[in-house]
Amino acid sequence: MTSALRAFRGPLVDSLGNPDELGLEASCRFIEDGLLLVREGTIEAIGPASALLSQLPPQTPLKHYPDALLCPGFVDTHIHYPQTPIIGSYGEQLLDWLQRFAFPAERALADRTYAAGLAERFLDELLRHGTTTALVFASVHPHSVDALFEAAQKRRLRLLAGKVLMDRHAPDDLLDSPESGYQQSRALIERWHGRDRLGYAITPRFAPTCCDRQLALAGQLLSEFPGVHLQTHISETPAEVAWVRELFPERNGYLDVYDHHGLLGPKTVLAHGVHLTDEERARMADTGTRLAFCPTSNLFLGSGLLDLAATEAAGVTVGLATDVGGGTSFSLLQTLAEAYKVLQLQNQRLHPFKSLYLATLGGAQALGLEQQIGSFAPGKEADFLVLDPAATPLLADRSAAGQSLADRLFALMTLGDDRAVQEVYVLGQRVHQRH
Repeated sequence: MTSALRAFRGPLVDSLGNPDELGLEASCRFIEDGLLLVREGTIEAIGPASALLSQLPPQTPLKHYPDALLCPGFVDTHIHYPQTPIIGSYGEQLLDWLQRFAFPAERALADRTYAAGLAERFLDELLRHGTTTALVFASVHPHSVDALFEAAQKRRLRLLAGKVLMDRHAPDDLLDSPESGYQQSRALIERWHGRDRLGYAITPRFAPTCCDRQLALAGQLLSEFPGVHLQTHISETPAEVAWVRELFPERNGYLDVYDHHGLLGPKTVLAHGVHLTDEERARMADTGTRLAFCPTSNLFLGSGLLDLAATEAAGVTVGLATDVGGGTSFSLLQTLAEAYKVLQLQNQRLHPFKSLYLATLGGAQALGLEQQIGSFAPGKEADFLVLDPAATPLLADRSAAGQSLADRLFALMTLGDDRAVQEVYVLGQRVHQRH
């Protein structure tokens, strides 16, 4: 039916792969006056408007954005929805910050009504900033996952999330047990995983808050349900790394704690990895384990600077992440600005085409979702953004001065934020419009 086909015209840009592998120019596709054809929520075709317009059936709905930039939706590979209200909380490093801010925020989700309302606000915030897919920590409460998935299902989002597993070194009212955590996670997997565009992620908070039995049962779940993901933290701060050595003296370092319990693999995303050893990076690459790069959080909590070059040189797939609420913005544009600075401090460079890759296709690859999202390839789901290069007076001046695509992208990534996200489409339907 003609009505099932929709067309979107304007400058189109997407990433075709990692610039480190394809080369900068080959990694980025740009069509100055392009046409994106969407049918039933799926990308049907992409190409120059001059070639495709004549093929459109009569009365095909057409949206034209001549002064904008259309790109795939952003992918956030690590974020905590219970921590939304404490974003930007002052003055602590990681372990103290957890006790003072994060745990009290998560305690509030014991109230089902509060959890449901927060899930709605959280997803609205994601979409307002252009994030159409995320890997999300809920709280220890199983109904916190239900609330998030119910809200995501209404919005037809592709989302991964899980209940936190945590049986020690946290407030008593936020603890589960290895057995209850296993049973609750199993029930949530059976209820939600693979339903519409939703996927489950087994979620041990991190090694210090999980005993060996808790981690072993997380590994058992991963083997029993091979399609699910696993998410946790690793090597965020030196104090945390030292604490793990004290808690697990029989293990050969932080990563080995997870490795011993069968938690590594291509469905596993470890957040931070600022203080990994060369041997740990090599083991992550050998097992296909992915890493979430969280620059705003690492800077805000004083955790350190991720050596992206060494991580990728070892063969580890890396995605970009906001890590709200330790991270200070839902915006992956602002996150890219901080990533650029983190690498500058280490005499590394982050080219705008690499930034585009990390925020879109690279994030999809880190989550194993590159067949579904991340680029404008025909057959993929039509989640995309309309970015406004003139969203603010300063951005407009800077964008007007840009001569190349790379420069235009860099302006968006250094000066842009939620104001630059003009519209957001999920499965070809608009779900957000900037007011």
